[in-house]
Amino acid sequence: MTDIVDIGANLTNKAFRSDLDGVIERASAAGVRPIVVTGTSVDASLAAVELAQTRPGLLYATAGIHPHHARTFGPLALAALRQLAAKDEVVALGECGLDYNRNYSPAADQLACFEAQLELAAELGLPLFLHERDAHEPFARLIERWRPKLARAVVHCFTGDAAELERYLALDLHIGITGWICDERRGQELKRLVGRIPAERLMIETDAPYLLPRDLSPKPPNGRNEPAFLRHVLSAVAACRSEPVEAVARATTATAAEFFGFGPRPGQNH
Repeated sequence: MTDIVDIGANLTNKAFRSDLDGVIERASAAGVRPIVVTGTSVDASLAAVELAQTRPGLLYATAGIHPHHARTFGPLALAALRQLAAKDEVVALGECGLDYNRNYSPAADQLACFEAQLELAAELGLPLFLHERDAHEPFARLIERWRPKLARAVVHCFTGDAAELERYLALDLHIGITGWICDERRGQELKRLVGRIPAERLMIETDAPYLLPRDLSPKPPNGRNEPAFLRHVLSAVAACRSEPVEAVARATTATAAEFFGFGPRPGQNH
């Protein structure tokens, strides 16, 4: 059984506070490793790095400021992200992007925060872990402007339509698929579209503790998603692509390893 990579799990979320060791053990037992722990603010990114440092090679981290927290962004936050990005455990900048669905931060703050992180990623040559919700047009325009200077980038938790997918693929972006594909209400278009994603651009994730697959049975009594359930997402993706589960496992794992460059970066200080 091929190990599979969870490219996005919010393991520093308070939902995991009481049993994090068990969550990580269950993931490993299910062959879900490594796991990339998502950073969503300076504090959360620092916590993700510190957690990854406790399990080298099993956990990695991203460092970034989610659009929900864009109002907190400024020179000090940017300096902190730059410092975190130098850590061996940090394999991407993000989660960053635009979210006009909830607008927890004003659009102007979101745009400024996002562009600053695009500029930092271009400077450092790091991959990007991207978030977009109800903001496709301004998000895509910014990516188009910066794409020639950027390394790799993944649109995490893709839930868009065919035109949006084609635009992202034309920009040479990777696509992250979550348990959204298991949702009989909201996931129907994603089920049809996932077969259009080239194998070398496709990755899978839980976005735990969020997006528990709706067709998972039995469901955990606490309703919480966790990385051990990634194999359920893998099976759904394979079925929608009419491909063997093991083939999709091998492909998504190879793609994730290449995308994030798992392991120490040459010449980097420890």
